[in-house]
Amino acid sequence: MSNQEPVDSRITDPARLPFAYADALNAGDADAVVALFHQDASMRTFGGDILTDQEALRAEAVNSIAAQARLTNKPRFTQVGGDTALSVVDWDLEATLPDGTRISPTGTTTAVARRSADGSWRFVVLNCQGAAGAPGWSNN
Repeated sequence: MSNQEPVDSRITDPARLPFAYADALNAGDADAVVALFHQDASMRTFGGDILTDQEALRAEAVNSIAAQARLTNKPRFTQVGGDTALSVVDWDLEATLPDGTRISPTGTTTAVARRSADGSWRFVVLNCQGAAGAPGWSNN
């Protein structure tokens, strides 16, 4: 847990959602990361694992925070259709593997978000590897 102020998880613009994820992760706030996901969401991690429950999403955030992960996102586009949005974002990550090796992979994330009843947007599908994968990141 971080001593910083909590990150607001109520996102009203779906294009902002990937950046709220980076803000929460970089702030060390695993709870704020998880709050950005619908209950039935899935995530393909940087390492290729598919996570399908809130507990696994939280564990992934905690592990990334422990690895001193620092995520920077650069927008490509967001397309909205009704209550669904598709975002494509290029990213840079710096983290430390368990053996102490510092890594700096880059990639492209694809994400699908859904508008909630309260008007906020949350991830339904987050594919951190995009189409090409994410070389250099490992959960081992």
